[in-house]
Amino acid sequence: MSRIDELLRRIAPSGIEHRALGELGEFVRGNGLTKKDFTDSGFPCIHYGQIYTVFNHSVAAAKTFVSDELASRLKRARHGDLLIATTSENVEEVGKAVAWLGAGEVAFGGHTTVFRHSLDPKYVAYFFQTESFHQQKRKFVSGTKVKELPYSGIAQIRIPVPPLEVQQEIVRILDTFTELEAELEAELEARNQQYEHYRDTLLTFDRDEVRWVCLEDLGHLYSGLTGKSKADFADGNAPYITYMNVFANLAADVSPSTMVKVRSTESQTPIAYGDVLFTASSESREEVGMASAVTSPPPQPTYLNSFCFGFRPHSYDELNPEFAKHLFRSRTMREQIVKAANGVTRINISKAAFRRIAVPLPEPKDQARIAQILDGLDALVSDLSSGLPAEIEARRQQYNYYRDRLLSFEEAV
Repeated sequence: MSRIDELLRRIAPSGIEHRALGELGEFVRGNGLTKKDFTDSGFPCIHYGQIYTVFNHSVAAAKTFVSDELASRLKRARHGDLLIATTSENVEEVGKAVAWLGAGEVAFGGHTTVFRHSLDPKYVAYFFQTESFHQQKRKFVSGTKVKELPYSGIAQIRIPVPPLEVQQEIVRILDTFTELEAELEAELEARNQQYEHYRDTLLTFDRDEVRWVCLEDLGHLYSGLTGKSKADFADGNAPYITYMNVFANLAADVSPSTMVKVRSTESQTPIAYGDVLFTASSESREEVGMASAVTSPPPQPTYLNSFCFGFRPHSYDELNPEFAKHLFRSRTMREQIVKAANGVTRINISKAAFRRIAVPLPEPKDQARIAQILDGLDALVSDLSSGLPAEIEARRQQYNYYRDRLLSFEEAV
């Protein structure tokens, strides 16, 4: 901070100019590109969804490709350009951006806008993370289910423009924070792989080692919410489990903040302790049918997203929910779940095939023992109150604090 203060006193003693992004560069809108266009080799490209999932906040290297023929028809980003995802289902996520720092050009598709400018590219990428950016963008976001941030709105957002030397010093400081966090995340990933190894080892059984039962003999399936309109989600009176709640958690969060209108005359199935919830569809086979067990009784009637379905055992004494939350994410079960799915651009679970999945059922005491071992290993990679997850969260909060401070300047008169 003292280095930046010194630079500002010397270079910009009267404050920093703030300017609209549209005054500092040009915007290029992407054109057609879908995931089915990806190839194993060819011209490097970035799909807008990768801005959310593959790349970190500022440095990207193409990991997907398209044919040279398609690339000739797509827009291109070059070194230093900012790639901005202009659509999202979440207002907080729309407008996420990464700087393209790779060598040469990269193709990009629709729902992505490139900002071509003369600022330090990582400085701009860091600015797009700040609270100042998010506060300004909100008045330009439109849409209900899918949020959109048009480039005409982005162009009006104001950014502080310190001298290039100051921009580079800010980038150096923030890069240090992110490098430290990356090291911790690498260690966390190693521990996660360790958990997965022991999980798959403990949950792999020979056919004659334990009892195997088809799901349809062990319990029954039920559907998520049906007959819901957009208005029902705008004025809700009952909590419901979202798709991401199921996808991201071994144990479902049974006290969600998401609400839906459920009338007393409707025939909807609330979730219950011991249920196992599944995502019903995905864009890839690797991610379809992800499971989350209900390991705590819901405090009030709670329902399930329409893009998910539930499995209710006849008796949770037979299938321990703490055991089930690990079992249905193990290699033993994932291989069967993936085989129960079909589709091309959208992969969907076949309920008929899913019911025939065979489930290994060790003795209740063995289920409890395995669950306890795996809970301990999982805590090392997911418990935000202790260990590496807690340290990463503390680093992230520290980074957010300094990022917003470093990118806040008194505006020059």
